[in-house]
Amino acid sequence: MLINNDTIIKDTDPIIREKSLPVPLPLSEEDKMILRELYQYVEDSTDPEKAEAQNLRPAVGISAIQVGIRKQLTAVIVKERQDDDTVIAYRYMLANPKIISSSVQKAYLESGEGCLSVENEHEGYVVRSARITVKGYDLLTDQEITIRARGYLAIVLQHELEHFKGTLFYDHIDPENPFPEIPEAVVI
Repeated sequence: MLINNDTIIKDTDPIIREKSLPVPLPLSEEDKMILRELYQYVEDSTDPEKAEAQNLRPAVGISAIQVGIRKQLTAVIVKERQDDDTVIAYRYMLANPKIISSSVQKAYLESGEGCLSVENEHEGYVVRSARITVKGYDLLTDQEITIRARGYLAIVLQHELEHFKGTLFYDHIDPENPFPEIPEAVVI
């Protein structure tokens, strides 16, 4: 399957709003292949040469519905710089991930969110939980895992898992007040 900027489903296509279905475990060979290809897209999209040659937009995550497949599959690669300047890479190829808990405290990206399926700019804060716990099967480790995420990783996971419900980031932006004051929110 070819995944690039031309083949990714855009928000003008009603498919992007469809609900994704859980996949049977253990994963079929077809579902493993889908996850590997989603993961490869994310990996390659951050390499400037590969991105230009293959028509890829930079990404930290992509879900199967974005390539027209209504399955609860997503790939995420988030690199975060720590206080001591080391970089930690969080890498997942998830099947049937579910948020099992989330913090009351909120967080948002100061610069706003983007999405491979959204070409137009949508300014405003997308307010999400600052911390979440996700359970799901991870093909990279070949096991059920629990992810305790905070900050940027938590935001990325919430964004990707919302694709399973047909929700896009800009659905959270209040058009009347796109930049509300959010007391005690974590600003990233």
